[in-house]
Amino acid sequence: MSSAFVVILAAAFFFGHLPRSSYTLPCSPGQCQLSDACTNSRECSRGLFCSACAADGDAASACHRYQATDVISIKGGLAFNKYSWLTTHNSFAILGEPSQTGPRTTFYNQEDTVTDQLNNGVRAFMLDMYDFLHDIWLCHSFGGVCYGFTAFEPAINTLKEIELFLASNPSEIITIFIEDYVTSANGLTKLFTAAGLKKYWFPVSSMPKDGGDWLTLTEMVSRNYRLLVFTSNITKESSEAIAYNWRYVNENQYGDSGMQSQTCTNRAESVFKCQEEKMAKLPCCGLLQAE
Repeated sequence: MSSAFVVILAAAFFFGHLPRSSYTLPCSPGQCQLSDACTNSRECSRGLFCSACAADGDAASACHRYQATDVISIKGGLAFNKYSWLTTHNSFAILGEPSQTGPRTTFYNQEDTVTDQLNNGVRAFMLDMYDFLHDIWLCHSFGGVCYGFTAFEPAINTLKEIELFLASNPSEIITIFIEDYVTSANGLTKLFTAAGLKKYWFPVSSMPKDGGDWLTLTEMVSRNYRLLVFTSNITKESSEAIAYNWRYVNENQYGDSGMQSQTCTNRAESVFKCQEEKMAKLPCCGLLQAE
C-alpha cells in the first residue's frame, strides 16, 4: 500500500453487524461480545446493544456496536490517508423510510437515518443519484433508471442532513461517493450548491496526483476542505470539477466474496480503471476504499 492510500471501511448493512456462525452459545449478563447471541441489551458488554438486523433479513438477535471509534481522538492531525473511516453502502436505503412515490420494491441496507449514522460515527456515504421527477433523487434501482418503486427521496434532503452536521461540527470531515446516473447539465453542481455544501468542498486541484500524502486533518479543517466528493462518471471531473472516483479510489471486493480470509481482491472496476489509467500514464489509485 502506497502512502497515498486511505482506508475507508464500508458497512454494507447496519454498521457493527458481523457474520455469526451460531446463536446457541450462552454468555453471562454484561459479558456478551460483538455478534454473540442475546435476548436483551443487558447481556451485551459495554458499547453494544441487542438487536436483530432487519435490513439484513436477520430475525435472530445479537450484540451490535452502536457507535464507531473516534479515530481522531486516538491520534489527531495526521494526513487524511492515515485514518480508517467508517462508510455505509447505499446509505440512503433505510428500512422504514416513508415512500413519496407509492409502494417501494427494492433492497434496504440501513436501519438508521443519515443523521443517526453521522452521530454514530459514519464519516463516508455511498449515494446512488438519478434524474427523476425533474430533480435528482436517491434511488436503489437498476439499468441507470430511477422508478417510483425504487425511489427513496430527493438527494438534497440527505445532503442537507450532512450540511447541518458539518456546520455543527467544525472539525469533522465527510466523504461522499456518488454512483452517478445524473445526466442533467451541471446537475450535481446545482445540487451541492443548493444544499449549501460547496463552501466545504475539497478541490480536485488539491488532491494528490503523485502518490503522496493527502493534506493533514489540521490543514483540511483550517482551509474548510471538509467535504470530499467522488463521482463514477469520468466526464464530471473536467465538466464540474468533481473527482472521478476510479482515478483516486481503489475498492476491495464488496460482499461475501470480499470477506475471504487471507485474501484481498479488488472490485472489478478498480482493476480495470487502474490499468486504464496506468496505460495512459495517468496517476491512479490515490485512495483505498475497503468494503
